[in-house]
Amino acid sequence: MLSRTIKIQLAIFTVVALTAMLIVGLAYMRLPARLFGAGQYTVSVQLAQSGNLYPNGNVTYRGTEVGRVTAVRLTDTGVVADLSLKSDISIPSDLDAQVHSATAIGEQYVALLPRNGTSPPLKNGDVIPLARTSVPPPISGLLDAANRGLEAIPHDNLKTVIDESYTALGGLGPEFSRLVRGGTTLAIDADKNRDALVNLIEDSKPVLDSQTDTASSIHAWAAHLATITDQLQTQDDAVVGVLQKGPGAADQGRQLFDRLKPTLPIVLANLVSVGQVLVTYQPAVEQLLVLLPAGVSYVGAVLTPNHDTKQALKGAYLSFNLNFNVPRACATGFLPVQQQRSPVFEDAPDRPAGDTYCRIPQDAMFNVRGARNYPCLTRPGKRAPTVKLCESDEQYVPLNNGDNWKGDPNATLSGQGIPQLPPGSASAPPPAAPPIAAAQYDPATGSYVAPDGQTYTQTNLAQNAPKEHTWQQLLVPPGK
Repeated sequence: MLSRTIKIQLAIFTVVALTAMLIVGLAYMRLPARLFGAGQYTVSVQLAQSGNLYPNGNVTYRGTEVGRVTAVRLTDTGVVADLSLKSDISIPSDLDAQVHSATAIGEQYVALLPRNGTSPPLKNGDVIPLARTSVPPPISGLLDAANRGLEAIPHDNLKTVIDESYTALGGLGPEFSRLVRGGTTLAIDADKNRDALVNLIEDSKPVLDSQTDTASSIHAWAAHLATITDQLQTQDDAVVGVLQKGPGAADQGRQLFDRLKPTLPIVLANLVSVGQVLVTYQPAVEQLLVLLPAGVSYVGAVLTPNHDTKQALKGAYLSFNLNFNVPRACATGFLPVQQQRSPVFEDAPDRPAGDTYCRIPQDAMFNVRGARNYPCLTRPGKRAPTVKLCESDEQYVPLNNGDNWKGDPNATLSGQGIPQLPPGSASAPPPAAPPIAAAQYDPATGSYVAPDGQTYTQTNLAQNAPKEHTWQQLLVPPGK
């Protein structure tokens, strides 16, 4: 007979035992999931071979256990492993499944590695294809290969390598420690900047592709650099001379610039204006450089026929025949005759306002090199007398055809104005000629009184003067 106390203790022990068994079955053995699949879903993985994977093996996702291998079965094309995964963990469907070993003696498990974290999650019945899976090589093959590699190393040489390595690296513990600490710090910093490093690696492809595309240019550059270095090696003495004398030359150049410092800025400023003019007249300068050699050759051709003659004075065969008014001068487009200056004036007045040039057709035979035929540098093919007309869309219009050989040369058919002097600035009349000095002389002696009141004698005017004069007498002053 059991006492009432013992019965109560047995009942409590039974409840505790049943509760422990229930906890073990639910939490550790996961009986609901194993028996009924509660909270689980199944995914199949296609493998080329089992890779020593076994049922009840772990399944990890990002290093965390998310399920178990429920079965490993053989198929016609390989092996299929069934995975039972926890339904409360969302795993992307775009992933790789790799079989790994937890230790050197085995304990294979399946590691799920996501490719795209935003892809739809896995669901019950999904299949991870063979192209997305991998298995490790057999450990026996690795051990055999390692054993063969070790057997291929001569033992004597291996001992020598170990001894020499100890001699070379002995005592470098602190340096290796700093190297390891530095590598650890580098790895930690790299992990902190993982996104930037990933972007750098991904964005490096265009740069590397450009290097591949320009491989021929890089090879050519390397070849040219080798040529330059060979030349430097060949001309080593000259290079040494440049390096030795270069500082002195640079100092001399600095002293030259110091002496030119007061005037050099002004010269450079003026050269800026000259440069602007040269840029504007670049086509004309190029044409001049093209025609100059031809002109020099023409001068040489003129001098060649008289080169080997026996004449004392050698020169060019040129004709200097003067042809007056053939062709005649152009008078169209200039000031009217009434406003033209007298040729006796010797001063240099300012140019009258307005454009004065020969305003006849551009293809006329008179003054063919006149302003009307100036080439427009900014408008190839166009000719005009002024920059304004060159830059505009207007065309040159002559005053007349230039054949008015009598009458007003500015008689216009186009309605254009002609240059005129401003009112009150008409040409002044020529100055009055100085009076002519005259004096009577004595025919007998040749004496006369000049306007200054002095008496002078011109002996060759006397009656007894000789009729003929020698050149010596012409050099003797009068009265001697």
